[in-house]
Amino acid sequence: MKGHAYRLVAALPLMGLGIVSCGGEGPAQRREQGLQTVPPSVRYEAHVSAGGVPPAGAELRNPHRGDKKSAETGAGLFVSMNCDGCHGGGAVGWVGPSLADGRWRYGGTDQEIYQSIYYGRPEGMPAFGGALPSDAIWMLVTYLQSLPVPATVPTQSWETP
Repeated sequence: MKGHAYRLVAALPLMGLGIVSCGGEGPAQRREQGLQTVPPSVRYEAHVSAGGVPPAGAELRNPHRGDKKSAETGAGLFVSMNCDGCHGGGAVGWVGPSLADGRWRYGGTDQEIYQSIYYGRPEGMPAFGGALPSDAIWMLVTYLQSLPVPATVPTQSWETP
């Protein structure tokens, strides 16, 4: 694991992301410095609010939406973070589900994908919020949103009988 983390830290500056993680600065230290990368409560379009009144919170916005260079950087992150180890090359699915078929178990908006990457999901998706800065996660989201939906999508359900 230590070698994998070193490769990531060594590769990120090459991709123009330049994070400072050698000093052990993690989410707790960033919060102490007022550098919180994710709001404590998040609102987005897909939430349904009781009585039509949304709870207090901030809205997540993808600063890289539609940017081809960010999508390319996200593609490099997808490989360097070993996302392709579960989701397959090109995110077409392997051990983990396809991220290119337009079907999303936990929602396919930019905000929902961000939350899945940041916080992880049950049954195997690790939380990368402690390992990647917010900007890098948005680049991954931008990459995934740039993938074309295949003409033929398998009909097998992700739900177990």
